Amino acid sequence: MEGIGRHTLKCIECGSVYEPAPLIKCSECGGLLDIIVELPDRGLFSRLGLREMGVWRYREVLPVGDGAKVVSLGEGGTRLLKLEEEFTGELFIKLEGDNPTGSFKDRGMTVGVTKAVEFGYRKVACASTGNTSASLAAYAARGGLEAYVFIPKGGIARGKLFQALAYGANIVEVEGGFDDALERVLKYVEVEGDVLLLNSFNPYRLEGQKTLAYEVYEQLGGAPDYVFVPVGNAGNISAIYKGFRELRDIGLIDSAPIMVGVQASGAAPLANAFPHIERFSPVDEPRTLASAIRIGKPVNWRKAWRAVESSGGFFTSVEDAEILRAQMRLARKYGILVEPASAASYAGFLKHLDELDGRVVLVATGHGLKDPDVINHWSNLGII
Repeated sequence: MEGIGRHTLKCIECGSVYEPAPLIKCSECGGLLDIIVELPDRGLFSRLGLREMGVWRYREVLPVGDGAKVVSLGEGGTRLLKLEEEFTGELFIKLEGDNPTGSFKDRGMTVGVTKAVEFGYRKVACASTGNTSASLAAYAARGGLEAYVFIPKGGIARGKLFQALAYGANIVEVEGGFDDALERVLKYVEVEGDVLLLNSFNPYRLEGQKTLAYEVYEQLGGAPDYVFVPVGNAGNISAIYKGFRELRDIGLIDSAPIMVGVQASGAAPLANAFPHIERFSPVDEPRTLASAIRIGKPVNWRKAWRAVESSGGFFTSVEDAEILRAQMRLARKYGILVEPASAASYAGFLKHLDELDGRVVLVATGHGLKDPDVINHWSNLGII
């Protein structure tokens, strides 16, 4: 167990390196930070033994000391199901709605809140379109911390708001969209000083989300050829790619899969610009029924761009009608109910089906019960 948790933080822009600390941005240039973990040798998986599937099964690759108090609700270990589609490959869907609060955010929040406790914080905060607020509130309650969530007024699904309230979070409603809520929480954290921000600015949170790659590797017995990921704030696609890169660096796979980022057409700054990075421009008023990816200024866009470009992948966008049809198709054909943002990955797959081959994994980021009201739009669009 020697060496577990050893890591540094490195700026993705200027390359500045920092010792472990609750940093959100580079002190030199303001760039985003990445965590560089001291990786184990390729014998890692032979040592996992009977450990339960989940995020902490892979604690050797997480930036948490061996003696740290882990704040966990049993996250990870989500199902990977095969879907029967007519194309020249195999299709699988990773159901992140299996997580304790019903979304992939729990993978990151278990590490983020664990680090908050390790660093001595008593309060945590986030801006959210819903899933992050629910997850933060649950893990803060589990860890004995006070939670503050800043949400767009009227812009959060009822199921997600109910969760944050039930777990005891302090709710701050903000006029405008997610980007306005993020601006408010950044000011709040700056003024208060003793609150750890756990949006995906925080590189420790993303470390938990990379474990999806490790699980998929074990479940498939290797790496897939493609991974389709819904993109909102753009942290998850970079985290998943980082996990596969680490598997490659450990020597367990030859190459990482091709990453495909899927955005809703009304909130698609990355898809609109790709492949020309100089054309990237935020969307000031993002619009989509898929509230979880209704983000026009993704804070992790540079990380996501590098992940997609480095993997040989691409960004694409889909219309709300395509998202809703994909959501209905998953429910009616496969018995799988996901929230609209999750269905975006399936919609993106269907859009590019003729271009694909090999093994494809769709990441379904949240459960359908997170946003039940949107199903009414199926009938409004005449698709049921």
